[in-house]
Amino acid sequence: MTARSFLLLAAACLGCLPLAPAPARADARNDPIGLWTGQLVRDQGNCSTETGNTSTFQIGTKRMTFTPADGSIALTGVPQKKADLYHTETVVRQPSGAAFPMVFEAHPEGDTMVGTYGTPRCRAHIVMKR
Repeated sequence: MTARSFLLLAAACLGCLPLAPAPARADARNDPIGLWTGQLVRDQGNCSTETGNTSTFQIGTKRMTFTPADGSIALTGVPQKKADLYHTETVVRQPSGAAFPMVFEAHPEGDTMVGTYGTPRCRAHIVMKR
């Protein structure tokens, strides 16, 4: 093989590098940071508002938010280091002045986050992927 042939072969191989698959992300337990999405599925009660659209769970280093049905109300929490359970919540005041608590808890399971969402009128579960 001549030097010219070797250089052409090397250039061709380098040109193929962008086509190589990216390394797989770590599982949810070892790399939870990021944006997780999924669809809430009703377990009991009236969940028509919450199950109508994709929900988003975003985990950062200092804050996490869960937005049911990607609506205007975000449940917030603070991630704990090496946590196996993630907890977000908020309390909304109803027009009557009564409190309306909203809670979301999730845990890593393989390459997904599995969670439970609850309010006084709805209980639902969700499996989220990146």
